Amino acid sequence: MQIKNFNYILSIASLLVIGSSCTTIKSIGNSTKKWGENVKAKVTPLVKKEAIAPKPGNTTLVKFSIPSLKRKQPKIKKVKPVVAETVTTNTNTSSIEFLDNIAVKPGKIYLSKTSDSIDAEPAPPMAKDNFEKMPDNLSDIEKANWLQLKYSIKMDIAVEEINNIPLLTKIDEWWGTPYCLGGSSKGCIDCSYFTLDVMKSTYNINLKRTAAEQYEQSEKIEWADLKEGDLIFFKTEGRKNITHVGIYLTNNKFAHASTSQGVTISDLTESYWQKRLYSLGRVAAAPVQ
Repeated sequence: MQIKNFNYILSIASLLVIGSSCTTIKSIGNSTKKWGENVKAKVTPLVKKEAIAPKPGNTTLVKFSIPSLKRKQPKIKKVKPVVAETVTTNTNTSSIEFLDNIAVKPGKIYLSKTSDSIDAEPAPPMAKDNFEKMPDNLSDIEKANWLQLKYSIKMDIAVEEINNIPLLTKIDEWWGTPYCLGGSSKGCIDCSYFTLDVMKSTYNINLKRTAAEQYEQSEKIEWADLKEGDLIFFKTEGRKNITHVGIYLTNNKFAHASTSQGVTISDLTESYWQKRLYSLGRVAAAPVQ
């Protein structure tokens, strides 16, 4: 009898549990349905329905598009194909042509000694006003004074030590004339013609045309005997022949036609000239007829 009562009580408890579960499931279903209706109400305005014409016998299809999720496709620019330029290499070693139609003929540079590849004739000073040109309206005395003042500065000596006005006048006549090999005019001049003209005009000494010939023509002297009007010979191309000549003035200064500055005055104490100084010479004046 007790067992029957226990089974009866157990059956009633099971029914109560099942009923409670059904109520919970129904409640969850109602909540889910209500949440779905709310979501649908919010999404519906954003959805555009675009009807696609149905084919006979087919069900109408609906195409959905959400603007907020639609990506913009980047515009693709049409790029013209790059055509590779053909570069033609000229194998002819006699000339090389560049794009700007400049032709260069390759050559060889021969250096007799290492110092030639490093040193170069001193560069000209920065461009200045033409204050070194003698005014045209001066008297002879004023011209002499002007030359003494100018060349006392050039040679770093006192004005009173300058006496050879004819020599300064001739140097000043050529002053600044550009250098060119074989030149003998106010357009351009080389070193040996400059010495030839100055020595003839100032000392009545007839020199030969080239620096090497003037070297052979002159009597070799020692440094202690050097004086104004003597010739100074240089080898500017290593151990080759005499290639440059100038006229000694005073205070280690000499006048010459420089390749970089034209006719000018330079200093023998400069390293460039010290390395290339070769000999000192003197040529006797021609006898007066």
